Amino acid sequence: MKQILVSRDHLETRVALLEDGRLAEMYLERPHRQSLVGNVYKGRVENVLPGMDAAFVDIGLDRNGFLSVAEVVAQEAGRGRGRKIGDLLKPGKELWVQVTRDPMGGKGPRLTMEVGIPGRYVVYFPAGGGSGVSRRLDDAERERLRAVSREVKPETGGVIVRTAAEGAGKEAVERDLRFLQRVWAGAERRGQEVSAPALVYAEAELALRSVRDLLSPEFSSVLVDDEKLHRRLTNYLKAVAPDLKDRIQRYDGDTPLFGHFGLEHEMEKALARRVSLPSGGYIVIDHTEAMTVIDVNTGRYVGKRQLEDTTLKTNLEACKEVVRQLRVRDIGGIIVIDFIDMSAKTNREVVLAALEAEFTVDRTKTYVVEISPLGLVEMTRQNVTQGLREIVTATCPVCRGQGRVISEESALIVVERRLADVLRASALPVVRVEVHPRLLGQLAPGGAVIQRLQAQTGRRAEVQEAAGDVPLAHVAVVPD
Repeated sequence: MKQILVSRDHLETRVALLEDGRLAEMYLERPHRQSLVGNVYKGRVENVLPGMDAAFVDIGLDRNGFLSVAEVVAQEAGRGRGRKIGDLLKPGKELWVQVTRDPMGGKGPRLTMEVGIPGRYVVYFPAGGGSGVSRRLDDAERERLRAVSREVKPETGGVIVRTAAEGAGKEAVERDLRFLQRVWAGAERRGQEVSAPALVYAEAELALRSVRDLLSPEFSSVLVDDEKLHRRLTNYLKAVAPDLKDRIQRYDGDTPLFGHFGLEHEMEKALARRVSLPSGGYIVIDHTEAMTVIDVNTGRYVGKRQLEDTTLKTNLEACKEVVRQLRVRDIGGIIVIDFIDMSAKTNREVVLAALEAEFTVDRTKTYVVEISPLGLVEMTRQNVTQGLREIVTATCPVCRGQGRVISEESALIVVERRLADVLRASALPVVRVEVHPRLLGQLAPGGAVIQRLQAQTGRRAEVQEAAGDVPLAHVAVVPD
């Protein structure tokens, strides 16, 4: 059984996908931090970089968007190999682009000129051609929808029929397409009225986007705790999928929606570095600039028979949990999974097959490479939006993202050396300094450190506790 939970207040909008009562996916959107993916802009080329075969486009944001040569649509140049970015674009040129990936880290958004407007059943490509059908459907349904797409295909533009169209008739698909054409006509009118850079089409808000992309007959309900949002989602489904409108239900329980389903605690767990497995093993998730690394460990699980059996069971449990964590946290990019070493090749193949089977429920595109003799699996998962970790956390001001801080012993060594420099540089017989409260006891009058400093410098230090949040190795002279 699947459910969608939608919770909105003045702070943020949250959407959770439950599978058999367990959190499978989680999405957040805040007023000041909304996703740009799907937005269409009238932009202006700022720089053309032949060495990177790409261009930077001003779309009115703090950072310019990145447009690679592969994403440039130029009628006179086609889309084959050998195209040069300098022949296609020049600085100052105005063009329409769509965001395909949100800004991440120090990088701006990724852009494409192949604009696609998604609906419930189809994606409409105003400047495209031809038609296609989602590969997630079985062959018979794909063939039926191919025939439907040929019948409804517009004179201009292209169409891709989405997975959600499974079982939908020609009328429903055609109605969805006509709606998207009207939306695009409005965007074109706005584009003619504004100067670059400017937003001409904004993708739907998170709640509507989630219902549009996730909801299918296999979902039992969509629970919404906001009255206005409930009406909007109901009206949307009345227009595009009347048979599913009754799945939208208003939640008015005494406890908050996410609290009622225990999801507040689940969100905390989704930020934890260590995740437990059913039999006592665990996985550890570490993030680096280049990739995400996941380590699998047996933990307190010692098995009942041979080591290989213990290892295999732990690795199989890890397959399920790893995929769930990638979905819940929305982790993308390069991912390396370090499974526990298995001596038998057949067992490595079993684990790889289990991992690939788990990914069949993941809507995000993934590519898994074969498992190595050391138990390493390299894979990629499409990076589209900022994951849960990027949205709800910030870099630690103490460790600056390294994940470790200086030890108390090391800090004391640094402080003693800094104190010696301060005392030598001072002309006063007594110097008052402040240090971190945790080191105050080790710098007490008459202690070994203070006696050593006085012997070295011939001056006396009076040490006091620093106020506020200061680094462990903090040393500062207190003015008289």
